[in-house]
Amino acid sequence: MDLTKLQRVVIDALEDVKAQDIRVYDTTKLSELFDRVIIATGTSNRQTRSLAMSVKEAVNAKGGEVISVEGLETGEWVLVDCGDIVVHILQPALRAYYQLEGMWGAKPVRVKLAADKGLVKASEPDDEE
Repeated sequence: MDLTKLQRVVIDALEDVKAQDIRVYDTTKLSELFDRVIIATGTSNRQTRSLAMSVKEAVNAKGGEVISVEGLETGEWVLVDCGDIVVHILQPALRAYYQLEGMWGAKPVRVKLAADKGLVKASEPDDEE
């Protein structure tokens, strides 16, 4: 599956389970292991687990491969490795503490999110409310 299609499948799967604050970053110049990092917030252990399973099922259903899913035991921070894309799903306190955007956020990717019904720059919140 090409990168753009995989990215759309992951974002749609996260939106289906109501992930919050979805951000996408291009990591091609930062790591040779993957091309995108997607970070999302889940409000509870149950939701973070559900978000991860939604991503896994959606990617598999579209013919992609999920290499591994880590963190399901606690559900505080779940990582889904989809090969070219690594998805981090965190609860709000952990996301604020670890600030992964600072590590991976040098090059945001513009993506269309259902909640915004438009293009949103991945590293900047939508100020128009």
